[in-house]
Amino acid sequence: MTDTTHTLTGWSPEAVVFDCDGTLMDTESHWQDARNQVFRDFGIRPAPGFAERAKGVHYVDCGRLMAQEADKPELAAEMTGSLLHHFMVQVAEDPVTMPGAADFVRRLSGRLPLAVASNCPLQVVESSLDRAGLLGHFEHIVVPSEESPGHETVRPKPWPDVYARAARLCGAAPRRALAVEDSMTGIESALRAGLRVVGVGPRPRPEDAARAGLWVSALNAPELSAWVDSWPAPGARE
Repeated sequence: MTDTTHTLTGWSPEAVVFDCDGTLMDTESHWQDARNQVFRDFGIRPAPGFAERAKGVHYVDCGRLMAQEADKPELAAEMTGSLLHHFMVQVAEDPVTMPGAADFVRRLSGRLPLAVASNCPLQVVESSLDRAGLLGHFEHIVVPSEESPGHETVRPKPWPDVYARAARLCGAAPRRALAVEDSMTGIESALRAGLRVVGVGPRPRPEDAARAGLWVSALNAPELSAWVDSWPAPGARE
């Protein structure tokens, strides 16, 4: 379904920052399976709608949410560790790209700076992109990090940090960078950082879809391709 309010027409980015899970890599099923396995391991039945509430949430916050919804907050750290373990096992065994993602990345590679902004651990992002043959196309990968001497804290989405830092590393002002996202948590992060957004995946409620400048069902959507074709050639930007 085409977004008829294509507010990106006539504009082109100086850098593109991609989300990973659900945008580049088809890992949502892995997260769901990992969450379900943790619930089974702990003998807990998830509340209805949990998968939607957990979508795009940082895995530490997801583990905390799982413990809270089970009314066992004291198990948050243990459930978080188990969640990450099960997820990494599944990703290693079955790395799958989202429809059109690989071709879209290769189409943009070398044309302008590309980065990834993800809530996943760096090891997960790098290993999944590497196994998919896409890692070399990205100049920067930004994930949440704790404060350490000489380094700034990078908070997870929906905070703006990962997108703001990725745009800056690409040499673009946030208002001149494009985010590509599949979750409302990620879209909130990108908008708070000042980026414009292409939403991808199943179309959400109209008020949510309207937060993106363009919403497409997949990265091989004709309307997205047509817009990219309208971008000026490298070196021809103002």
